[in-house]
Amino acid sequence: MSKEKKKKGSNPLAFYGETFVKGDLLTKLSFIIMGLSNLLRGQIVKGLIYLSMEFGFIFYMGVFGASAVASLRTLGTKKQGMAFDATLGYDVMQKGDNSMLLLLYGVLSVIIIILFIIMWCKNIHAAYESQLLKEKGERLPNFIDDIKEHFDAKLHKTMLFFPMLGILIFTIAPIIFMILMAFTNFDKDHQVPGNLFTWVGFENFRTMLFSGETIAKTFWPVLGWTIIWAIFATALNYIFGMLLAMLINRKGVRCKGLFRTIFVISIAVPSFVSLLIVRNMLNDDGPINVLLANLHIIKDAQHGIHFLSEPLLARITVIVVNLWVGIPYTMLITTGILMNIPEDLYESAKIDGARPATMYFKITLPYMLFVTGPYLITQFIGNINNFNVIYFLTNGNPATLDYYQAGKTDLLVTWLYKLTVNWKDYSYASTIGVLVFIVSAIFALISYNFTSANRNEGDFS
Repeated sequence: MSKEKKKKGSNPLAFYGETFVKGDLLTKLSFIIMGLSNLLRGQIVKGLIYLSMEFGFIFYMGVFGASAVASLRTLGTKKQGMAFDATLGYDVMQKGDNSMLLLLYGVLSVIIIILFIIMWCKNIHAAYESQLLKEKGERLPNFIDDIKEHFDAKLHKTMLFFPMLGILIFTIAPIIFMILMAFTNFDKDHQVPGNLFTWVGFENFRTMLFSGETIAKTFWPVLGWTIIWAIFATALNYIFGMLLAMLINRKGVRCKGLFRTIFVISIAVPSFVSLLIVRNMLNDDGPINVLLANLHIIKDAQHGIHFLSEPLLARITVIVVNLWVGIPYTMLITTGILMNIPEDLYESAKIDGARPATMYFKITLPYMLFVTGPYLITQFIGNINNFNVIYFLTNGNPATLDYYQAGKTDLLVTWLYKLTVNWKDYSYASTIGVLVFIVSAIFALISYNFTSANRNEGDFS
């Protein structure tokens, strides 16, 4: 590694300062006129690309970008409404600002500014590298050489460019937009273009977490149920899936492939189809209650078991039904891991007189947790955001007046969906989304640090 690359990697800011001090006139001018060093040293195409980027950026900022960034301060000041037109002599509809579009354009403009800064930095690197090559008397690579390098030594950058661009446009930008929405008052009373919404700072978070309002009294119970659901849904699927895999893999069990195929079929059927069928079966007047009434186990279907309409029973029901959806996945994952546990460990344990339960807790479970620790974390986070099971099975019901637009089985993610689609409380929904991310990120980071896969990397190899 060259001395210049070491400096660049150790302290990027110091690199640009030293480059400006040590650079010649063309390199110094490249801090102002992008691509000038490359252009005047014979790298015509590269210099023109950098120069066109600068001209394009200046044009964009002058025509649109600067005003878009400036509008982020107020998110609009002019409301749409009727105004008197003196030339016509009557009221006409006057167009107003659109706060949502102003916020979106502002976010995109900030992203474009950041991308321009990155390209400006690359311009400085290219200018200084061309200076060094010129001082050493070496030939500067032309545009064809750069193309060949991007399909050889820099192939990874070429292959990642379009995926990263797609992630930036379709993932990162919407996430930033959603996060910023949590700091506004964008709700059903501030709908664009008829009304404007504006910044409210951390007011939504204060209301959600610490106020005595109904929405705060809804958030904490829903958060508690979300955590309970995630724990049971993850743990039960994992335990029963592992036990099922151990049962199928036992010596003496025939038709192992057939049993695995049967459970794979449950995966092949889309989960929402299974959940909708189960919901119809478990309704108060559904087939199960009708069957129980015909068997005289209950008086009639109307006085049957309220699987989905009684709060506690509905929560138990969604956890149990989720086993049908989740166990086959865990069974398939753990099957391969069980086959790789060395038989010598079990043979040695048998010689020492260990019982099956002891071998399970001392050999099988530690090995499984070591391999599947990160998988368990992702499953837990996935269950926190498990929209399908709750929405298709209960739709968050049973409803209650104690909650703000939520039911007793609603998770934070389904409550967020209802606030967005049904009630247009976009600011509160965004606030919940931010809080879900914080909870998920904290849990994932802390739990992964305690997994055997992280602490004892290299064991069981």
